Amino acid sequence: MPLQCINPNGISTPQTYSHVIVAKGSRLVFIAGQVAEDGAGNLVGAGDMVAQAKQVFANIGLALTAAGARPDQVTKLTIFVANYQRDHLPQIEEGRVSLFGAHKPTDTLVGVARLSHPDYMLEVDAMAVVDEEG
Repeated sequence: MPLQCINPNGISTPQTYSHVIVAKGSRLVFIAGQVAEDGAGNLVGAGDMVAQAKQVFANIGLALTAAGARPDQVTKLTIFVANYQRDHLPQIEEGRVSLFGAHKPTDTLVGVARLSHPDYMLEVDAMAVVDEEG
């Protein structure tokens, strides 16, 4: 089930995401907000946005696999960034590309004062649309 990624005329074309994705499938997969913790619950990359982004997106990849979904089936991300600064974008993109490669799901980035733990810099949730055969 290929997703149709659209960047409409009249809206500037983003480099890192798509404005619109049209998806047709038989299952929706919702991934809860993932933070930079390893399998044992230990923080990865204290104070390091790149390390945290890589761990966050690795966790999304593990969650997708557990649900029988692939990164190229993700349609929507919500990215929460504690103490957001514009220079965080390329750092977050390193983690994002490590999971998605050239696939550009829609996304919303929200700067927040803090997340559920003071050392978390980033939290990302995801939604995917999957055909029954995966």
